[in-house]
Amino acid sequence: EVQLVESGGGSVETGGSLRLSCVASEDSVDLEMGWYRQVLGNECEVVAEISHRGFKQYKNPTKARLSISRDNGKNTVHLQMDSLKPEDAGRYFCAADPVALLVKVKCGEVTRYWGQGTQVSVSS
Repeated sequence: EVQLVESGGGSVETGGSLRLSCVASEDSVDLEMGWYRQVLGNECEVVAEISHRGFKQYKNPTKARLSISRDNGKNTVHLQMDSLKPEDAGRYFCAADPVALLVKVKCGEVTRYWGQGTQVSVSS
């Protein structure tokens, strides 16, 4: 069972930047990986994902401020978040799946592997 461990969350002011990182416990080269943000209740939405081939997708309208990358040699995926706004705040989960990351799911469900999450706070 793949374990995902996130780091890099924290508190910043509006306009600040954060870099979230996620390390997989096993070889993740064949996994689709990405980041969910918890929204209303226990619902999670994908903010960025990267395929095992390196194809990247972002949730509009955040795409200009986000950059996802992966290092298969280190089993890591990163999410660089710039020009942060208060509405970007929330709990961010690293997730992975052998097939695909669905856009909107209940946090911790459907997508095969989940991290524990890391909190992002943005003050105005």
